[in-house]
Amino acid sequence: MTTCAFIGLGVMGYPMAGHLVSAGHEVTVYNRTAPRAEEWVAEHGGTAADTPAGAAADADFVFLCVGDDPDVLAVTSGEGGVLESMNGGTVLVDHTTASADVARAVHAAAAAKGIGFVDAPISGGQAGAENGVLTVMCGGEQEHFDRAAAVIDAYSRACNLLGGPGSGQLTKMVNQIAIAGLLQGLSEAVNFAQSAGLDVSQVVDTISKGAAGSWQMENRAETMAADKFDYGFALDWMRKDLRIAMEEAGRVGASLPVTAMIDQFYARLQAQGHGRWDTSTLIHLLRDEK
Repeated sequence: MTTCAFIGLGVMGYPMAGHLVSAGHEVTVYNRTAPRAEEWVAEHGGTAADTPAGAAADADFVFLCVGDDPDVLAVTSGEGGVLESMNGGTVLVDHTTASADVARAVHAAAAAKGIGFVDAPISGGQAGAENGVLTVMCGGEQEHFDRAAAVIDAYSRACNLLGGPGSGQLTKMVNQIAIAGLLQGLSEAVNFAQSAGLDVSQVVDTISKGAAGSWQMENRAETMAADKFDYGFALDWMRKDLRIAMEEAGRVGASLPVTAMIDQFYARLQAQGHGRWDTSTLIHLLRDEK
């Protein structure tokens, strides 16, 4: 059992920090909006701090789950950031989906103080966080990963080291590229099934057992058919993730033509005011075109 700090109590961080308590760890939390941290303490115990540095003081492990690159830099190297108070020999784990460049920058800043760093973006959505079955993609040194993985186990079902600093973020980009293409294909498939007069539930029950099967098909096809989009990961966040992936693709010379097209589909949905709907909202555009 260890002393942990958790920075960022959004829809993912809130349950993840709770799982740490359930696993027997001592947890101090920080959230930009203090009432959210107070709510968490009332539910799970532990303590809340006024700053990231205050939460990280004397912690063996510090976990981050914030919004984007600027947020990561603010809570790590900014005034009152965790690197102000973390001790040498401790480990900083960033679950934010951010750029590989920021992961490498934070790694360097942490290493200068003798602090381990693991970039560890997650997949599995809100349900995965609440049920403690997230997939965690990690970059960093083996020693720091091995120590962190034992604690991350509280809310994950898969946690793998993919390479050096930034490799976790690069792998999350691969994940989001794959999901974007899959969701567009699933949207077209469900829309076609409905247009052809098929029972989507029966179709999915059949084809999900074959080569077309996927998590998205089993969990989103019927809600897409029912025009329900208040599940899972908001498209606002998906656009952020796809932006990061496309910027990295430009640097490494990888072509992402389908990803770029789907990003523009999401942009159209944002313009319609659907930014908080989940990523399966792509089917909504196909219905608009009828």
